[in-house]
Amino acid sequence: MLLHLSDLHFGTERDVCIEAIKQFCQQHRPEAVIVSGDLTQRARFKQFYACRQFLDALDLPYLVVPGNHDIPLYHVWNRFFSPFVRYQAFFGRLETTLETEHFYIVGMNSIRRRYHTRGHISLEQIHEAYEQLKKAPSHKIKLVVFHQPFYTFPNEHGDKDCPVLGKIALERWGETGLFGLLHGHLHKVAVHDLNQIFQLGFDHQILDIHAGTATSNRLRFGFSNSFNVILNDGTIEHYWFDESLKIFVESQTVV
Repeated sequence: MLLHLSDLHFGTERDVCIEAIKQFCQQHRPEAVIVSGDLTQRARFKQFYACRQFLDALDLPYLVVPGNHDIPLYHVWNRFFSPFVRYQAFFGRLETTLETEHFYIVGMNSIRRRYHTRGHISLEQIHEAYEQLKKAPSHKIKLVVFHQPFYTFPNEHGDKDCPVLGKIALERWGETGLFGLLHGHLHKVAVHDLNQIFQLGFDHQILDIHAGTATSNRLRFGFSNSFNVILNDGTIEHYWFDESLKIFVESQTVV
């Protein structure tokens, strides 16, 4: 089992959700925790510190990638000349790889200092991820983690935040048997088959797996706090926070 969190937004976190996630991890012991960006609300030292304390307290392997909220917004000098200095002080490299018993996960940085929300990837990143995915054992579920999605809901969001080279990346990574992409950013839960949407021609799905906000009070679309779970057979489950029970409960099996 893999636990997929996103948009923690420390600085706006709900302690009751923090405790519920700790309880879930103690009970289920996932192989790893993946956080697809926006660890903080305003990239402040104390917010990164609180996030690091939370993740360490789970006592599980974890992989994180930065989100657009993890670089300064109002401090223009820091944004342009040292945008990731606080993130790296607490979490090290911007792009890491994690391998567990059943999963192989490649984390990628889609944040650029010149843009507030739009995701970006380069040809070099596409190639590096391809080389990493090729190394993964064939029996393991292969995932790439970004903050911004590769596909949004056209009638609601358009594609303004999606990486320009997303389709090129998928055409390359699909050759490795990529299972899916883990994202956040929109605070909305969804699963899309990118192979079908972009007509890539592979004989397997490539899933775009969106997570809502796991811990923040910045809720959208009337949704409660939530996270995703990817089981060892590729089944995806959504868990929603139950305000009366003060725990996360499974709503439905998606794929």
